[in-house]
Amino acid sequence: MSSRPATLGQLRESGWQSVPVKEEVRRNAVDRIRRGLPLVEGVVGYEDTVLPQLENALLAGHDVIFLGERGQAKTRMIRSLVGLLDEWLPVVAGSEINDDPYHPVSRHARDLIAEKGDDTPVEWVHRDHRFGEKLATPDTSIADLIGEVDPIRVAEGRYLSDELTIHYGLVPRTNRGIFAINELPDLAERIQVGLLNVLEERDVQIRGYKIRLPLDVMLVASANPEDYTNRGRIITPLKDRFGAQIRTHYPLDVETELGVVRQEALPLQGSGLRVQVPDFMAEVIATLSHLARSSSKINQRSGVSVRLSIANYETLVANAARRALRAGEPDVVPRVSDLEALVSSTAGKVEIETLEEGRDERVIEQLLKQAVLTVFKEHCPMERFRDVVLAFDDGTVVHAGDDVASKAYVDALASMPVLKAPVMDLAGSETPAAVASAMEFVLEGLHLSKRLNKEAAAGKATYRGRG
Repeated sequence: MSSRPATLGQLRESGWQSVPVKEEVRRNAVDRIRRGLPLVEGVVGYEDTVLPQLENALLAGHDVIFLGERGQAKTRMIRSLVGLLDEWLPVVAGSEINDDPYHPVSRHARDLIAEKGDDTPVEWVHRDHRFGEKLATPDTSIADLIGEVDPIRVAEGRYLSDELTIHYGLVPRTNRGIFAINELPDLAERIQVGLLNVLEERDVQIRGYKIRLPLDVMLVASANPEDYTNRGRIITPLKDRFGAQIRTHYPLDVETELGVVRQEALPLQGSGLRVQVPDFMAEVIATLSHLARSSSKINQRSGVSVRLSIANYETLVANAARRALRAGEPDVVPRVSDLEALVSSTAGKVEIETLEEGRDERVIEQLLKQAVLTVFKEHCPMERFRDVVLAFDDGTVVHAGDDVASKAYVDALASMPVLKAPVMDLAGSETPAAVASAMEFVLEGLHLSKRLNKEAAAGKATYRGRG
C-alpha cells in the first residue's frame, strides 16, 4: 500500500484513470472470458445455461435480477461478482460514499478538494468493501437504502439544510461498487419506487434536501418466482429498469447434483474414522431429490433445494459413523439401512401436499424406496441375479440392519458364492464395511424388484425367497 499514490496530485502523476463500475466489471469479465476462466467460482451445472446469460449481461453493462427457487446459488453468484472488481480503488480520504478523487459528489469530498487541491489525501479501498447487500424485508425503509437526517449531527450545531447532516444509506455507501438486494419482491412497493432513480438516472435524492448524488452503482437482485407472482411483486417501472432477468434452475441431472453435494457437504473430521461413500449410495441421495422435484405429493411451488441433497448426504454419513462407533469398526461406509435416518433431514426441507397426520414420513419412505430401485436398475442388470434368486428360493435367509456387524455380511457372502461377484463389483473395496454396504444394496434392490421378500421392524430386516 505504501507504494500507491497518497494524494490527488500523486494519483494524477501515476496515470491512473477513473472508469464507471460497470466498465470496470466489463473489462475484468472480458479478461476472464478470454482466458477461459469462469466468471463466478464454485457454481456447478450452469456452464451452458445461466453463465452464458450472465456473461452477456455483464458485457452489455446491465443491472441483473436472478429469478429462481431457493437453493439455486443466486446469492453465491451475486457475491462472486465482487471478484470482477479491481482489487484496489482510490477514494477521497474520509469519504463515506467512496468519492472518486477526480469526480467527487459528496459535500465532504468537494470541500476537501477545494481546500487542499493536489494535496488532498487519497485512501485505497479493497474490492471486498465495495459490495453492499440487503435482504429485502417488509420493514426496510428508504432511510435504510438511501439515507436520512442524522439527529446527532444536527445536535452538534449544523443546520438541517446542511448536506453534512445526512447519514447515507446502504446504496450511497456502495457508490462505485455492487449493491445487491435479495428477495426483492418482499420489499414494499413504496420503497421499490425509491430505487427507480438509482437504476435509470443513476442518482438518489435525500428527503428534504435539494441535492442530487450522481451515484455509480451496479445493482443486482434476486427473487423467488412464487414471491414474484403471488406474495409480493416487483413494480413494473422497476422491473423495466433491469437490463437482464436470468432464470436459474436446479441441477438437470444426478451427476451435476452429486458434484454440488461433494463440493458443499461438510466432511466428517476429527473422529479417527475412515469414511467412504460408495457411488451407488451417493446416487441414491441425489436421485431422491430429483424424484421429489417431479413428485405430485411434494409442493413444487416451494421448490426442492439442493440443500436437501447436501443435508441428506451429511446425515447419511453421520448415521453410518454412529453405527461404526457403536460397533467398534474403523471404517464408515453408509448402507441402505442408514437411509431411515434421512426422514429427519428431509421432512424440514420439503412440503408434503397432504393434511393427513403422519403422511409425511410415508411419502418420504416411498421416495427413498423409489430412489434405491432407480439406482439399482442402473447399476445391476437383473440377469446377473438369477442364480441368487434361486438360492433364496431354496431356503437361504440373510439378516441385515443397523445392528448387524460388517463381518456378519462377509460371512454371509462366503456362504453364497453366487452373490459374491456382483457384490464385490459394487463394493470397490474388500473392507468388511464396503462389502456390507454393497450386499445390503443388492438385497434391497432385489426386494424392491419383487425378487425377494423382506420382513422389517425396528431397524432390522430379514431377506428370504418369495417361494
